[in-house]
Amino acid sequence: MTKPRGPYAKTSSKRRQIIEAALAAYAEAGSRKVSVRDIAQRVGMTDAGVLHHFGGREALFTAVLAARDAASEERFGAFEDRGVDDFLRILADNASTPGLVKLFVDLAAAAAEPAHPAHGYFGERYDGLRRRLADKVLTQDAVRPDTVDEDRAAEAAWAARILIAATDGLQLQWLLDPRIDMADDIGRLAGVLLDARVERERPVS
Repeated sequence: MTKPRGPYAKTSSKRRQIIEAALAAYAEAGSRKVSVRDIAQRVGMTDAGVLHHFGGREALFTAVLAARDAASEERFGAFEDRGVDDFLRILADNASTPGLVKLFVDLAAAAAEPAHPAHGYFGERYDGLRRRLADKVLTQDAVRPDTVDEDRAAEAAWAARILIAATDGLQLQWLLDPRIDMADDIGRLAGVLLDARVERERPVS
């Protein structure tokens, strides 16, 4: 693949620098809100200069969340290779950067508007997450792991939606009450859903 040269290469490099500065700012800020100015100061730019590279504030913060996803994949491995324990470790890891959790919650709600810069990001993210998590549910089926029919696929898709919805909702509750153990709660819910599937599909002797 040919590396970008000239002005485009400089822009791409500057974007990466800004995103890295933003992630560092969130890692250090705890629950304190991170502003565009906080990020700009880290890279020696004006607020307007930072936003110029992304087209706007919402687009900048969407890129920050996408970078968090990429960092998570680098640290915990590709989604397809993760087990339930890996997902729970990611949730526990998210608790170390509450500012990013709040940014995710805020942008996810705003992105319901089709014109919002994060609309496409969240649409693709949830679509991929639902499909891959449903596949994980099916592969962990201890009763009929080699048989996938329409009913079982639909039930796995439902379980994936419920787990994602619970995770997102729990993040909001955790922001209001950090005593909540998100990883433990989602781990228990996943266990209940998987155990219920196995019990329903267990052959009657």
